[in-house]
Amino acid sequence: MLKSMTGFAAAKGELGRYSWGWDLRSVNGKGLDLRLRVPDWIDGLEAAVRAELSKTVTRGNVTLSLRVTRSDGTASLAINSSALDAALAAIRQIESLAADKGVTLAPTKAADLLHVSGVMVQATEAEDHAPLLKQLKADCASLARAFDGMRAQEGAALQAVLAGQLGQIAALTEEAAKRAEARKETVAETLRTNLARVLEATDGADPDRVAQELALLAVKADVTEEIDRLRAHVDAARALIEAGSPAGRKLDFLMQEFNREANTLCSKAQSVALTEIGLELKAVIDQMREQVQNVE
Repeated sequence: MLKSMTGFAAAKGELGRYSWGWDLRSVNGKGLDLRLRVPDWIDGLEAAVRAELSKTVTRGNVTLSLRVTRSDGTASLAINSSALDAALAAIRQIESLAADKGVTLAPTKAADLLHVSGVMVQATEAEDHAPLLKQLKADCASLARAFDGMRAQEGAALQAVLAGQLGQIAALTEEAAKRAEARKETVAETLRTNLARVLEATDGADPDRVAQELALLAVKADVTEEIDRLRAHVDAARALIEAGSPAGRKLDFLMQEFNREANTLCSKAQSVALTEIGLELKAVIDQMREQVQNVE
């Protein structure tokens, strides 16, 4: 089944003093771009989330946000010993340099150290977050399944639209084949008339050479190859759609090939009826290509 690149899922959870909320969404993209905003004080969480999402999503711009808070609304503080030692060493160095220059500094107070970056940290950084990490990983897996389910639902609707458009392209291709067959006698008669006119108006022209040139023109006006390739592209597109995602890149390339054959068909048409079919083909192909941009 095809899957859409656009999707959304949200979830909430709690464990002990902690509660959290997830927000996961994605939009179209040429490749896979995962943008994660998760708490950095839970070791291993970002890597676990990235690995889980990479199993679910292969293409698109994906953004995940996780906000974790303490249910009691408070957080105790703890001293970061290494940061405190570094701050004290810097103070001693500054006091020594000042003394050498005859400058007397006011005594340093403990309160002054509280404002030094990194000295005081939330006590949560010293807690064992393994149970919290385990629960968040389980929640992330559930979130990814819900997210994938929504993309699959949108993909099913998208698949129905693409199948209908592909049916239109197939029908127009067969109509083009009929109109191309119907114009063969007209094209042949036109070439015979032109050959006669050239021979009458040209003194000393080689009849065989003129006939060769007209034959080349007839070959250039033949659209059999274009119609055969359009049929082959229809079969290939149907196979990709039935195989399911990831198929977006291949379908996108195939739409370029569809468009190329439709353009060539129009340029070779030499018939109002065949040109009309070619233009209808181009219109449907453009519509289908817009839808393909949403396929993973």
